[in-house]
Amino acid sequence: MTTGSVSPRRADTRRNNERILVAAAESLAGSGEISFNAIAKRAGVGVGTVYRHFPTPEALILAVYQREVRHLVEVVPTLLETHPPDRAFHVWTTDHLAHYMMTKRGLADALHAVTAAKGRLPASAYTAMVGAVSTLLRANAEAGNTRPDLDPETVLRGLAGLLHLDPGGEWRRHAADLADLLWRGMRAHDCDR
Repeated sequence: MTTGSVSPRRADTRRNNERILVAAAESLAGSGEISFNAIAKRAGVGVGTVYRHFPTPEALILAVYQREVRHLVEVVPTLLETHPPDRAFHVWTTDHLAHYMMTKRGLADALHAVTAAKGRLPASAYTAMVGAVSTLLRANAEAGNTRPDLDPETVLRGLAGLLHLDPGGEWRRHAADLADLLWRGMRAHDCDR
């Protein structure tokens, strides 16, 4: 009979997995390289633990990417609960998506190398991002802020322009400018904002 609680071993496994992913994300954001020894040291686990969770660097890079995307997607409902829909879109774009893109250049380079060698990124991550944008667009259409016929994939492609910002420059201002430009094109025709 189970009590519904998680066994200490499973909880420890999940904690180790998360610590490894955090350490790998930090490593990728900094140097853009994956060293299982360095990640194990940073995560406070043995290198064998890293290999048990992620048998190849490619598996680790993809897991970091999926974790980061999950965070971007999961913040959307919270933003819609704490901000009006138009503000939620801007905050998500400038404070979350742009920030992610500026701090994860090493991850982007590693993903490029992985996808060049192994094929495409997992479709589930792209689908999740389209879903996040869809949620933001739906809330804004219902509020009368944006046109109801907007295609979330088109908006996401427009947001991909954030990748061209210089992390060493005034990326926050440029991200806000890009979000404003997209917003103006997305607005409902009778909106004056």
